[in-house]
Amino acid sequence: MSTTAQRRLKAIQNHLITSTSTNSQQLDTNETAGGEFVHGQGYSVVLPEKLHTGKWNVYRSAKSPLKLVSRFPDHPEIGTLHDNFVHAVETFQDYKYLGTRIRVDGTVGEYKWMTYGEASTARTAIGSGLIYHGIPKGSCIGLYFINRPEWLIVDHACSAYSNISVPLYDTLGPDAVKYIVNHAVVQAIFCVPETLHSMLSFLSDVPSVRLIVVVGGVDEHMPSLPRSSGVEVISYSKLLAQGRGNPQPFAPPNPEDIATICYTSGTTGTPKGAILTHENLIASVAGATISVKFYPSDVYISYLPLAHIYERANQVMTVYFGVAVGFYQGDNLKLMDDMAALRPTIFCSVPRLYNRIYAGITSAVKSSGALRERLFNAAFNAKKQAIMSGKNPSPMWDRLVFNKIKDKLGGRVRFIASGASPLSPDVMDFLRVCFGCRVSEGYGMTETSCVISSMDEGDILSGHVGSPNSACEIKLVDVPEMNYTSDDQPYPRGEICVRGPIIFKGYHKDEVQTREVIDEDGWLHTGDIGLWWQGGRLKIIDRKKNIFKLAQGEYIAPEKVENVYAKCKYVAQIFVYGDSLNSCLVAIVSVDQDLLKAWADSEVIKYESLGQLCNDPRARAAVMAEMDAAGREAQLRGFEFVKAVTLVLEPFTLENGLLTPTFKASQETPGKSVLCKSNIRHVCRVGDI
Repeated sequence: MSTTAQRRLKAIQNHLITSTSTNSQQLDTNETAGGEFVHGQGYSVVLPEKLHTGKWNVYRSAKSPLKLVSRFPDHPEIGTLHDNFVHAVETFQDYKYLGTRIRVDGTVGEYKWMTYGEASTARTAIGSGLIYHGIPKGSCIGLYFINRPEWLIVDHACSAYSNISVPLYDTLGPDAVKYIVNHAVVQAIFCVPETLHSMLSFLSDVPSVRLIVVVGGVDEHMPSLPRSSGVEVISYSKLLAQGRGNPQPFAPPNPEDIATICYTSGTTGTPKGAILTHENLIASVAGATISVKFYPSDVYISYLPLAHIYERANQVMTVYFGVAVGFYQGDNLKLMDDMAALRPTIFCSVPRLYNRIYAGITSAVKSSGALRERLFNAAFNAKKQAIMSGKNPSPMWDRLVFNKIKDKLGGRVRFIASGASPLSPDVMDFLRVCFGCRVSEGYGMTETSCVISSMDEGDILSGHVGSPNSACEIKLVDVPEMNYTSDDQPYPRGEICVRGPIIFKGYHKDEVQTREVIDEDGWLHTGDIGLWWQGGRLKIIDRKKNIFKLAQGEYIAPEKVENVYAKCKYVAQIFVYGDSLNSCLVAIVSVDQDLLKAWADSEVIKYESLGQLCNDPRARAAVMAEMDAAGREAQLRGFEFVKAVTLVLEPFTLENGLLTPTFKASQETPGKSVLCKSNIRHVCRVGDI
């Protein structure tokens, strides 16, 4: 018998299920097709990449093992974002779609809604208005403002008339915006009065721009540009009126046409434009929601930046299911007030916010008195035990304790999602117990049109990012220089590589960097290190590049350490740093000012300013004590403990460059890490490292 035949026979034998009652065998036919075999792993199934390799290393979702999802199973006719919106308008014509809080006498009031039908009419008018101004089919259209209804209406107009939307981060600054506008040859830009001034300051440097549309602007206040500039500035309302008066038929795109160019900031160099097609985005959302159902009765709050793929994909999802989308006021500090007014049922956010919710609640419990703290702990433990046992918790605990906590998010949230960076298992379990709803963590990136993997319904195990999106397959590639291989025991490890209809078409005008991430077999190399955990779950354990080596040769993944310390009550935000010249880690902590003041009062420590308090060795020691306790609880290894810390008042924000636009601590951003690097040097002196 040939070697190939032996391998095939062995593969078939692996699919024979032995019956304990009859000792007979039967073939598991659900996992085979076309001579390719799959092996079940719980939430995932495994295929050999090529039969002759003998390795079973390509993982797919158990929900769709034989064929990758590329369309919504219930509506395979939806192949583009335009199709998706047309389907929504036909199905949910009079349902609420876009909501904003209205101001009455300067006071923010209740939400006012635009229906799917009304949004459709506005979308047609905006698209027609662009044609009226001579913007041809296939043009790049810039969106230079934060989340609001007009953002989505313009995006829908781009899809209906085969234009390409190009989000411009309002926090990137003039240089990056100018670069993107020129690189993508943007012809029309939608902005707000706040970003108009910035646009006008470099207008002569962006010769492709022909039209600037000011959302929320008043025609009488529009600047008058000389005819020689070749640029017209009009208000959004005027463009809307012009489009209504000159309606144009749709010019629908094909699935393979470009829908958007998403520029990712990264941490070094100029922004890279990820080219995403209509079929990319439809496949990603169709695959990710294959076992998730939302309804027109659901309400979603939009506050994550629409310039990022996380929120863009969420918006494709809300349209498909007819979900109502309420926008925040534009101020993160007022988000909880917006939540109380909107009372959303779906809440998608990032670990930074969930860590703050966790810290706020645990701090409030500890300061509520011994009796209330004991009641909370009893309720928490009882409810957690029931959830982990697959039982329904007693409703008594919600009435006594958790309903008040649920009210912080409006009281109706039934689905919570986390993405962008790892969420601590403790925080995830905490959210599950306190909010009594499904909490799911996902993993993805712009280059994969968002979701690579997500936690399955009913999976109550924390500390992983679930199984593959049904629209992609995943394999782990050996990284021998970091000692990660597919032969590792007890779980295979390696760089996460992804393939399928969700993979982007490459970086705009940059074949070199495209070839660096997509190999000849179509696998996208993410740079993240993963591990196949029990049940076919994917666990992110490291970063191939975002690591550093300490003097003794130990590799550190700073995000892992930061997520442990982020739960400490005094820590609002944290930046962990180390290098090969030193033997231990240091950190900069942006402090929770209220809690630090409360600590100083309890210790009867006098101070003239919070800045002075941050420099007090006793304050640093108190924060370090909390961090050490968190490190021990998380079982950090000795070299992963931070040994010295500097406290600062300034929060890490996009504006000051201490966060990247994907809400990750800036490690290397040129010209933007001055505060971090100066403080790192200060920490090193303080810690005598």
